[in-house]
Amino acid sequence: MISSRGTLVPREPIHKTRLVRSASTVALLALTALSSSLAAAASPGQDSAAAPVVTTADGAVRGVTENGVNVYRGIPYAAPPVGDLRWMPPQPAQPWRGVREASRPTASCAQVTTLGPFAGPASIQEDCLYLNVYSTGKSVGKGPKPVIVWIHGGGNFTGAAKDYDATRLATGGPDGVDTIVVTFNYRLGLLGTFSHPALNAEGHPWGNYQTLDQQAVLRWVQRNIARFGGDPSKVALGGQSAGAYDVGANVISPAAKGLFNRAILQSSPAFFAWTTTAAAALTAGTGFAAAAGCTGTDAETAKCLRRLPAARILQLQGTPNAGGPYVVGRPFVDGTIVPMQPEEAWTSGNFNRMPVMGGSVRDEVTFFTGINEYFSGPPLAPISVAQYPALIAPGAFCIFCNAARKMPEGIAEKYPLSDHGVDPMTAYQRISTDGAKCTELHVLQRLSSQVPTYAYDFAYRNAPFYMPKMPGYKPGASHTIDIQFLFAGFHGGELGVNLDQESGMPRGLNADEMKLSDQLIAAWTHFADTGNPNGSGDAPWPRFAGGSDARYLIQDIPLSTKTVSEFRSGYKCDFFDPQLKY
Repeated sequence: MISSRGTLVPREPIHKTRLVRSASTVALLALTALSSSLAAAASPGQDSAAAPVVTTADGAVRGVTENGVNVYRGIPYAAPPVGDLRWMPPQPAQPWRGVREASRPTASCAQVTTLGPFAGPASIQEDCLYLNVYSTGKSVGKGPKPVIVWIHGGGNFTGAAKDYDATRLATGGPDGVDTIVVTFNYRLGLLGTFSHPALNAEGHPWGNYQTLDQQAVLRWVQRNIARFGGDPSKVALGGQSAGAYDVGANVISPAAKGLFNRAILQSSPAFFAWTTTAAAALTAGTGFAAAAGCTGTDAETAKCLRRLPAARILQLQGTPNAGGPYVVGRPFVDGTIVPMQPEEAWTSGNFNRMPVMGGSVRDEVTFFTGINEYFSGPPLAPISVAQYPALIAPGAFCIFCNAARKMPEGIAEKYPLSDHGVDPMTAYQRISTDGAKCTELHVLQRLSSQVPTYAYDFAYRNAPFYMPKMPGYKPGASHTIDIQFLFAGFHGGELGVNLDQESGMPRGLNADEMKLSDQLIAAWTHFADTGNPNGSGDAPWPRFAGGSDARYLIQDIPLSTKTVSEFRSGYKCDFFDPQLKY
């Protein structure tokens, strides 16, 4: 199903106590011990020892040790963006006295559209600007550790940091580097990206509030990460899906200059070929205000908007299976925070130069077709042969075919059902995936002539996935399926259960898949450390030169490489390039 925004969406889509003789103290100790044992019992995998106390610039925090890694959860990086601070740049967090317990995840930011089992449950919580720090606590023997700051995906309208367990990634695995990993929540949907004249005229940076949140995290890292053993001069900003889009926004944002110096664009660099215009964002924002009944003078409108209940905002934002017409869903060109279109930045060289690592998965769009089917029933129904002609008709919606998101002429001849065993689900997802892959290639080629660039294609098609087994549905190497290779056990939100693609039964990564996970963790952490996913040298991951003989790393079992010429042929880039019109 396609929303009114023209977006493919699901169909109608983290002591010791001195003993004394006082009876009351003994009783208190007993209660404390009981409480601690219950907490431990409720947290499988949690080690018995508490993580060391770390004193940040705002106060001390005590975390927990999980799988040998110290985890500090729920550290405020900004004041709660509520009341008069709604639709304002993030303000400093209030310092605290004593030791703040940082053992449990905080609430997700307000959201309603959860993309099936990818995210959720829904939340109306605006007090959500908190981050998590993962550290082994071990000395690497050569100074402070590199840092990965991770932006979760979810279209910038859903998702949460709590779903990303960075305990394995922080260790670097058997072949990587001990790394500090920071995950965090940021404002989503209408609360994160919103343009309205009444707010824009207030004299503060406006519109891209989620980008400002991300930059507040990066500034927190610069102030505090050395206290956790991290090196503020080695910060990789990475993200997947919308998170990759946000990394790109920060790469071209002057306000982010000097806050990080490596960029990871995971599924996909293609998402940052084009971005929304200020005019489109303003149209969406004024439409929302009118629908919410917030009109009048600028002062009256701003007051009304900030007094709306979060539930009312989410009611107008969308439903569990679809986003509404007022959601921008990505950073837009506001002229200051995001000063220009990405293509202009790549062409002119006006961006924050740093090593870039980027790529996507082989079957990106099976994620979207899977969500559509997830919400299609009961009974669940895949795309049918009868539906296929209308779906690929010229001008029909195509999420990654071009900037206009329209099916181009000649698609039916280029993607006949006979090439896909008369499987319309596979044929349809191939069209949008191939368009995205060709756009990704274009972005990486633009970057490779200016900064060290490393390109990959995740091609492993048999990993477990959190979508339920559905008629006619073949996830393959679906969008988000690679996250579990970096973040242990990633399974989407609370309703996600990773299933074997053939049997439909729950399982984790097998031995061969764990080896691939080790290889990717080594690459991600080496990249954070040196700007080179190999650590040094050009193998197994060759630097991407951009020409026809340049090579992608193929992330499969086993690893291999592929030339740009082979990549172009496999994804039909000769057909898509004229449609893309950068």
